[in-house]
Amino acid sequence: MIAAPITVEAVSFAYPDGTHALDRVDLAIEPGQRIAIVGQNGSGKSTLVRQLNGLLRPSTGRVLIGGEDIVARHVAQLARTVGLAFQNPDRQIFAGRVRGEVSFGPRNLGQRGMELERAVEGALVATGLEMDGDTNPYDLGYSRRKLLALASILAMGTPIVVLDEPTTGQDARGLERIRRIVADLSADGRTVIAVSHDMRFVAEAFERVVGMRDGRIVLDGTPADVFSENEWPTLASTFLEPPLPARIGARLGLGPTATDEALLAALSASD
Repeated sequence: MIAAPITVEAVSFAYPDGTHALDRVDLAIEPGQRIAIVGQNGSGKSTLVRQLNGLLRPSTGRVLIGGEDIVARHVAQLARTVGLAFQNPDRQIFAGRVRGEVSFGPRNLGQRGMELERAVEGALVATGLEMDGDTNPYDLGYSRRKLLALASILAMGTPIVVLDEPTTGQDARGLERIRRIVADLSADGRTVIAVSHDMRFVAEAFERVVGMRDGRIVLDGTPADVFSENEWPTLASTFLEPPLPARIGARLGLGPTATDEALLAALSASD
């Protein structure tokens, strides 16, 4: 399923308590892009992605998907286009069995029979939960509940997938699963947008990085651009550091996206 372009035009947003979370944000995302949004807590990342599926609506400005302003579309309608896996899976999970949780979304979108079964099974396999179909979700550990929340979005088959801090609590195997899922979604032509504090995951899995500070975009480019040494002061202003390979690569003259193999070779040569 090919995604539609996303356009955020001069979007500002204030919460009822008066907190101004977004300040005239402009952002264009092409279909099929893998884009990571980074910044400190409170910079506006999660507020921004919640504008895309209608959970939050701009105070001013507008959001367009496929050139259409989504202001008049209900959250249930937008769920066919934008799937969002929450940062806290316990705010998303409600079913008594893993399989029931994963099947809820696609069933509500009209999938039935073998189509539904294939969607659910594919999502369970992708997240490594295929043996847990009859398990109560709250018998899973936190990291696997994160994967379950992701599986419930994958099963819906939305052309735009939004992941809020997907790597939190994951071990190396979980991280690799999520990297593979991001790559597979992109290969299918679907847009993947992730909010993340994991700079190494961002550098390895995404083609574009957007940095936010105080509700505004202050960085936007490839990982090589954003994690280059000349951007470190701006990155520091968002209270983030470039990933370790970028810092080592800069010191060794290998650039900010040096592979582990290149770093090891350079370090060995310097001995």
